[in-house]
Amino acid sequence: MKQFISFVIKEARHILRDKRTMLILFGMPVVLMLLFGFAITTDVKNVRTVVVAANNDYQSQQAIDRLAQSEYFVITRTVGSPHEAERLIRSQQADMAVVFDERHRGIQLIVDGSDPNMAQQWTAYARQTMAPPQSSSLSPVTSHLLYNPQMRSAYNFVPAIMGMLLMLICAMMTSISIVREKERGTMEVLLVSPVRPLMVIIAKAVPYLLLAFAILVTILLMARFVLGVPLAGSLFWIVIVSVIYILLALSLGLLISNVAQTQLVALLLSAMVLLMPVVMLSGMLFPVESMPDVLQWISAVVPPRYYIDAMRKLMIMGVGIGDVAREVAVLSGMTVLLLAIALKKFNVRLE
Repeated sequence: MKQFISFVIKEARHILRDKRTMLILFGMPVVLMLLFGFAITTDVKNVRTVVVAANNDYQSQQAIDRLAQSEYFVITRTVGSPHEAERLIRSQQADMAVVFDERHRGIQLIVDGSDPNMAQQWTAYARQTMAPPQSSSLSPVTSHLLYNPQMRSAYNFVPAIMGMLLMLICAMMTSISIVREKERGTMEVLLVSPVRPLMVIIAKAVPYLLLAFAILVTILLMARFVLGVPLAGSLFWIVIVSVIYILLALSLGLLISNVAQTQLVALLLSAMVLLMPVVMLSGMLFPVESMPDVLQWISAVVPPRYYIDAMRKLMIMGVGIGDVAREVAVLSGMTVLLLAIALKKFNVRLE
């Protein structure tokens, strides 16, 4: 046991001495959290709005006032015809036009649809903002947004960033670390030591497990105190599910290191096997339900999909562990399977 601990300490010191590795391990999470939290955002803000109203009546003026007082819209101009409003949108001087139809006493929204997702959000926000508190002819339609009443994109991105970073860092850095030993020829020296070969491999993964836990703590602190994302659920279960996911990522890194013979190959395999599926098929950016059936089937074997779903439920919705039992069961099963395959391949190669 003392020899095993000595190997763990040796690998930890090796990682801590490598400034580039430490920069990647802790710099990447901070940069991505800030980018996705503040720069890359789908929040509705400062939508340039043109009002089309020939003769403003009392109700129309009230709707305009509600729109102007909103933090989401900026009334830039009032014009006399929809044609003129459309011209302003085409020339990129406005994002949306609000047309008050006096004949039918209705409201028409003309929106720049070059970005369909943002256009839908602008339309939804405008309708909600201009909806009258009461009407003599129709009952007002109201909506209540659960869990994220301000519709902040950080609520969606933070669990996704956690899934992406923990997978990439744990799997990629573990695989590169082991392959580096093979490239330098020091792996053979380690394997002839008194410690069993598999214990050597596990000892190399332990420091990355501890570093991944430190990265998890960093992400959670930034999410709560920098981005203002709540931790509505149990912190204990958030950590437990994250540890299962980290073990899964480390197992995948061990498996990649079995296949790769050079650090470049390990890096490319990690990028192809992990980066693209995580970004495209995990639900990080695009809803899985909106994908074609074939891609939905493929996404079923992408581990971050289940972790991101679990984190959104635990962190944002504040549910109990029973409501994420399916995701936890899938992640646990994948961890056991990948770890068994990786260790078996190491045994075969060493024998």
